[in-house]
Amino acid sequence: MNRYYFDHNATTPVSPEVFEAMAPLLREDFGNASSIHYYGQRAKQHLETARRQMAELIHAQAQEIVFLSGGTEADNLALFGVVRNSPRPARHVITTAIEHPAVLGACAQLEREGVEVTRVPVGPEGIVDPGDIRRALRPSTVLISVMHANNELGTVQPIAEIAGIAHEAGAVSHSDGVQALGKIPVDVEALGVDLYSITGHKVYAPKGEGALFVRKGTAIGSIQFGGHHERDRRPGTENVPGAVAFGAAAAWLIENGQAEAARLQGLRDRMEAAILGRVPGASVNGGGAPRTPNTSSICFDGIRGEALVIALDLRGFAVSSGAACSSGAVEPSHVLTAIGLSADRARGTIRFSLGRLNTAEQVDALVEALVEAVGQLRRIAPAERAHA
Repeated sequence: MNRYYFDHNATTPVSPEVFEAMAPLLREDFGNASSIHYYGQRAKQHLETARRQMAELIHAQAQEIVFLSGGTEADNLALFGVVRNSPRPARHVITTAIEHPAVLGACAQLEREGVEVTRVPVGPEGIVDPGDIRRALRPSTVLISVMHANNELGTVQPIAEIAGIAHEAGAVSHSDGVQALGKIPVDVEALGVDLYSITGHKVYAPKGEGALFVRKGTAIGSIQFGGHHERDRRPGTENVPGAVAFGAAAAWLIENGQAEAARLQGLRDRMEAAILGRVPGASVNGGGAPRTPNTSSICFDGIRGEALVIALDLRGFAVSSGAACSSGAVEPSHVLTAIGLSADRARGTIRFSLGRLNTAEQVDALVEALVEAVGQLRRIAPAERAHA
């Protein structure tokens, strides 16, 4: 049986060009980038080349790139590094109800530390109103954190306008750009953000490498302690092979990203049109909003998402449900309930996220499998439909 992967927002395979760039760092140039001998200096050169590649991709300066272990650490460094470092006696953070757990979890911890947090709601299309951000401001607001693109819906937030609101209020602006990088153009100068989180494994580099853009002059403290690596922002021996891999992924995107985004949007639109035309009771979540070109969140009335994920997997297609499984209990996605979906409709949502592995033939095969699976599930579980 052929197997096809439609879950690129979860992670991506390592691309050939990234693997080739990374391999020598595991075999020959294996030195510690902090060592002053030949091997160390070779590693340092590779590290700084990768830093320049990342900076070029997002229109930053090389010294503004801090290499980390991934998007979660980048989000944590941004939030804790700014808020805990603030001299204000009372501190307030603004974020949204649809952020990734890396941000929402950090905000929950800040609340336990006495920081006030406002989670601004979003509209039915999954977009936050900048006016609501402005209305949430307080004299004590020190940070506004709003994701650039949502991981489930693909909806793109008005980050430039929100960053302007933050700066007018004297607050720092952070955006989680993990799901935006590689899918839409990212220009931190045009966006005006002070901090921007990214990770490698969403753009065909290995897991375990990420970065945080820290605009020059932004006051941010470390949240880990040890050596003086990464300009005192993140101690610990640098993951040079991971950074080189991330840099190679960035170089590919600089050359090919725009064309690939257009190709993926064509495939995504082809898929959505076919599903909506052939599957009764299907609807696209956030379909009227600006979205990343590869992401589609579709609700299927009368279907449990996890059952459909399994049914498609048995047919050779990897997709993701709109629900989170924890301790054996399936909970509706906080993103989908935040845009107004009922718990049942949220549980009946599937996320399709396309990538470099996918072709038009695979999309057509996915639609055929989906039509068959939905029909079968509705026949064997008609009671579920009544509750949707």
